[in-house]
Amino acid sequence: MPHETEGNSRWEHFAHDADIGIRGAGATPAAAFEQAALALTGLVTDPGIVETRQCIDLTCEAPDTELLFADWINALIYEMSVRKMLFSRFAVTIDGTKLKAQAWGEPVDRDRHQPVVEPKGATYTELRVAEQAPGQWIAQCVVDV
Repeated sequence: MPHETEGNSRWEHFAHDADIGIRGAGATPAAAFEQAALALTGLVTDPGIVETRQCIDLTCEAPDTELLFADWINALIYEMSVRKMLFSRFAVTIDGTKLKAQAWGEPVDRDRHQPVVEPKGATYTELRVAEQAPGQWIAQCVVDV
């Protein structure tokens, strides 16, 4: 079920034989990356209950936009695991093959967040970043959980 955030932006999960797919949609590739990051958090808990107490900076670089997206999701999964945090707000800037981002969140509170799964990594399965219609981008992949 899609989750509307603002305007035409949304995030959602999609069915896959194994693991779980995430998809983000927005007016730009960067907005779609932000929405997909919300979908990643949505695998673990309701992003609406994750407070934006701390901010971290992330950078990624890859030879193309699809690999950049996979690197972005993997960077977030790494930060979630190492810092024991969940994130609910993202600001992504893409310049060619480079991504700079900020992610806001808080440490995991098992009682309040009640984590459902632990994402292990983005896969190249169903990896796609594309403009579906003018001003409507999607970014998606399957995440190993």
